Amino acid sequence: MSDLRVELCGVKFKNPVIAASGTYGFGREFNELYDISQIGGISTKGMTLELRLGNPVPRIAEGTSVILNAVGLQNPGVDHFIEYDLPFLREKGVVVIANVAGKDLDEYGAICKKLDGLVDMVELNISCPNVKAGGMAFGIKPQTIEQVSSVAKSGLKRTPLIVKLSPNVESIPINAQAAERGGADCISLVNTFTGIVIDIERRKPVIANKTGGVSGAGIKPIAVRMVYEAAHAVKVPVIGMGGIMTGEDAIEFMMAGAKAVQVGTANFADPYAMPRIISEMNSWLDAHEIKSVNEIVDTVNMG
Repeated sequence: MSDLRVELCGVKFKNPVIAASGTYGFGREFNELYDISQIGGISTKGMTLELRLGNPVPRIAEGTSVILNAVGLQNPGVDHFIEYDLPFLREKGVVVIANVAGKDLDEYGAICKKLDGLVDMVELNISCPNVKAGGMAFGIKPQTIEQVSSVAKSGLKRTPLIVKLSPNVESIPINAQAAERGGADCISLVNTFTGIVIDIERRKPVIANKTGGVSGAGIKPIAVRMVYEAAHAVKVPVIGMGGIMTGEDAIEFMMAGAKAVQVGTANFADPYAMPRIISEMNSWLDAHEIKSVNEIVDTVNMG
């Protein structure tokens, strides 16, 4: 058996396979199917300071090899998580990454202060609209990325900060560098692409929100390219995601420069996807006589 252990920002993972935010809840439902302690970590459902009900339905639409979602960060609020969900995750022994969002800089700072020292890492969702600056997402421009990263980092004295990048931007390398300048200890990408699915009989968008985030197997080649660009633009570690369905997909992201991966939409198609992906990675590494998964990071030959 190959050694799948990895370390990010001083945090030790038993393997590099992490549940992506918004696709795994807080782990309770999946734990009814298998012991979730076998996965590397969980990036929680995106949390805000207060309870949020999310967008109107329908919120989900299917495309070819992708899904579209506009859930709208429905969540019970950070205090509920700390009291009810965090103890459960601690009992399971998985790395806990709290994914957080805010409607303005103050909220980002406040929620990070609440979670500091309680979770293993905080992952910043910067694809949210800045309501105090006209509604443009924090993650679009380098200036606002650096700003929100700095505010979040100021609230985290003991917990490493991951900044999750949006792919709907002009330059992934420039935005990754902006997050690093703002204090990010780690970068994760990609968040979902923006898309529309149309009901051709009604001649209207399927999703009530009109647009939604595109994820799934169909985005993988674009995500791998963006992970490669980010990993070679910053000195901090990178977590890759976007269309990972198999162990071989995960290895591809790590060869592109990611030190760990997140698995999202695959959990909807196959609730046992994550333990299967871990097993498939192990099998591939054993077949290639690779002793540690760390040996494959950033090994793609682009010559």
